[in-house]
Amino acid sequence: MIRIAGTEIPEHKHINVALTYIYGIGQTQALNVLARLNIDPSTKAKDLAEAQVNEMRKVIESMPVEGTLRQLVRANLDRLKHIKAYRGIRHERKLPVRGQRTKTNSRSVRGNVRLTASGTSSKKSQPSPT
Repeated sequence: MIRIAGTEIPEHKHINVALTYIYGIGQTQALNVLARLNIDPSTKAKDLAEAQVNEMRKVIESMPVEGTLRQLVRANLDRLKHIKAYRGIRHERKLPVRGQRTKTNSRSVRGNVRLTASGTSSKKSQPSPT
């Protein structure tokens, strides 16, 4: 298997799809890299020459991908939390950040606690008979 930026690239897939296995490279970025190196996107990863793989490795490792990108994202979130920005507070509380409603959605984040018409939770345990 081809190893680029600490990620193994599957050999049986087209190279434009295989590059998306690297964190930080999506479809558009993969096509940009391939256009820059004059490689056909429909080429299978196993059919690439070693020279092409080395050129691709140089181009990809010059971009923020994998560990460095994860560090950048983590630092940005920590900065938002530190300055008490609205987005940072939403991240701290594990609530939706981009303006989604929370009254009826985001159940997986808030927990599946549903209130009945009487105002009691249907998730509460039944009183033990004593």
